[in-house]
Amino acid sequence: MGRSGKPDIGYRLVDHIAHVDALVGALGLSEMVIVGHDWGVAIALDRLRRFPDQVKGIAFMEAHLRPLAGWEAFDPDGRELFQQLRTEGVGERMVLQDNFFVDTLLPAALRRELSAQELDVYRRPFPDAASRRPLLRWAREIPIAGQPADVADLMSAAAAHLESSSVPKLLLHASPGAIVNPSTVAWCRQHLSALTVVDVGGPAGHFLPEDRPTEVADAIWGWLASVR
Repeated sequence: MGRSGKPDIGYRLVDHIAHVDALVGALGLSEMVIVGHDWGVAIALDRLRRFPDQVKGIAFMEAHLRPLAGWEAFDPDGRELFQQLRTEGVGERMVLQDNFFVDTLLPAALRRELSAQELDVYRRPFPDAASRRPLLRWAREIPIAGQPADVADLMSAAAAHLESSSVPKLLLHASPGAIVNPSTVAWCRQHLSALTVVDVGGPAGHFLPEDRPTEVADAIWGWLASVR
């Protein structure tokens, strides 16, 4: 996504994971602290599960840590939106033709107004329908009610490993947040060891690095001092 190349591939979660594997191998990385947001967290947690000796710490924010049991996991507005995105034909029109994620959802989800110049930076990597296919695929990869089955299995295995892992962990959340709500924070506190939890304040929604950049950076730098 973003400014990455957009070859003609499926852009499934396993494709993203394979590309990260190739990047890590090409760079020869063996001791990593991984910071993930949203779908990047699913990739990071799978990496931790498969290569626990290579990960020294993991920081994560605004992400589903486990598959969603069903559509009831969404608020009514989110449920309707993602059902539309996952409907054949409707999702294609919204994302590929209307550039919904960049032109509509991003400005609406941020807690500050983007300037025209800032929004142009976000638009630049997605000038046409072909370049927007990764965004549509992402919306259809989130495992809801067991589908897609392979993604649900992968995320379940990663979450189970996260519960047993002793690697240092940093959970960043905000007010009011979006995906990570008080129940998510409570679950993490109850089930995860070696966990640091930082509330970066608000107002902030899903896009924490955009809404609270200084607070996010300060929290990560402060936590890194404790990672050995």
